[in-house]
Amino acid sequence: MEEKSIETLGEFGLIDHLTRNSKQFSTSTHLGVGDDCAVLMANDEEYLLVSKELLLEGIHFDLTYVPLSHLGFKAVSASVSDIYAMNGKPTQVLVGLGVSSRFTLEAVDSLYEGIHRAAAMYGVDLVGGDTTSSVNGLTLSVTVLGSVAKGKITYRKGASVNDILMVSGDLGRAYLGLQVLEREKAVFMANPTIQPELDAFDFLVKKQLMPEARKDVVEVLAALGVTPTSMIDISDGLASEALHLCKASALGCVLFENKMPYHEDVVLNAETFGLAPLTCAMNGGEDYELLFSVSPQDFEQIKGNPHFTPIGYFTDLHGGAKLQDNQGALHEITAQGWRHF
Repeated sequence: MEEKSIETLGEFGLIDHLTRNSKQFSTSTHLGVGDDCAVLMANDEEYLLVSKELLLEGIHFDLTYVPLSHLGFKAVSASVSDIYAMNGKPTQVLVGLGVSSRFTLEAVDSLYEGIHRAAAMYGVDLVGGDTTSSVNGLTLSVTVLGSVAKGKITYRKGASVNDILMVSGDLGRAYLGLQVLEREKAVFMANPTIQPELDAFDFLVKKQLMPEARKDVVEVLAALGVTPTSMIDISDGLASEALHLCKASALGCVLFENKMPYHEDVVLNAETFGLAPLTCAMNGGEDYELLFSVSPQDFEQIKGNPHFTPIGYFTDLHGGAKLQDNQGALHEITAQGWRHF
């Protein structure tokens, strides 16, 4: 029998394959694989949330243009973003580090400076981890713990037909920032005497190198008394995350091209790289904004709020996941996830 390639499965297919036979043996496990966090029983009022991020040099980051302090900050931000996606509050992080002999003590200090800066921003404690040597550069693993009230937890599942899909912030900036960095790297590798020109792209590059998890979104929703019917953070692009929500709730959706929130820097610079702003938003990833749904009743409370943009709505499953372009035509939404393999 011909062996299957991991690459043909893609990230999401591999996760489904590896966890298809998983069984739960502990009564304290409320939810295992399948959401942004595992959900564990804590007490009568709260759940314990747990999530992990694994970052490998050459796969998730390129130290040619990623400062180590920025990498540490981003690793923690990406981790706590999963807690916010469950409508929770992050409380602790543990950091695992694999580092080769080419790194100096000062370099590791710089990495941890970014970790501590992010920990202070999100109010989380660094409570442990592990360190080891590595023969393949730098490996960084972050485990984050958090909590959420049982009546406020938000899963990927839970949405209903006609619930409104909302997104925080703007989309596509991180992906376009990556294109800027890759272009300047190529120029530098061809001629090391040429200095990178990044000043004009500062807002794009910062979003790629130092994204901030949307702690404020959870706080605003709580202040408005609104609990989303489903939610996910945008790490792999809007298309992937919308499909996750549809799958979890066994629904379809319609997203509107003319409702997508773009920063002006994305609109002005996407064409330079042969990209459309829509492509950056749908397939770029690493924005770490929150995609969530609310009932039509709760939408009345938050419509017009500057933190959020309504971009579509859920339909029944038979309608599929669709994008309506600016001419009114419907296109199927497809995505494989980040290509790690």
